[in-house]
Amino acid sequence: QLHLTTSEKNELARSLEMVQNQLQEKESEIKREISEHKNRLLQAEREHQDALTEANQKNKVEIEACHEKISSLEHFITSQKLEIEHLKSNKEQLNNSLKEANQALGELLKAKVR
Repeated sequence: QLHLTTSEKNELARSLEMVQNQLQEKESEIKREISEHKNRLLQAEREHQDALTEANQKNKVEIEACHEKISSLEHFITSQKLEIEHLKSNKEQLNNSLKEANQALGELLKAKVR
């Protein structure tokens, strides 16, 4: 009986050791997989951050170009307004000169008719 019990005990000890070894292997495998997932996640985060940085830089450049274009257009509009004012003034002067010339012509024609 004692021999049988000792034999069972030894068998159970071997089984326990085998199960413990399997658990350790499984734990090592899970830790390795977790480490791989963490590394992939960090890599993805780095790539995402790089893409964001690149997109932000590109947007900054485009925004600056738009600001410059707006400034250029505002300057152009201002110069066009000044040109319009100048042309209106010239038109008014020409109209006044034309009126004076017509009046003078009218007076000359009256004088000629007399």
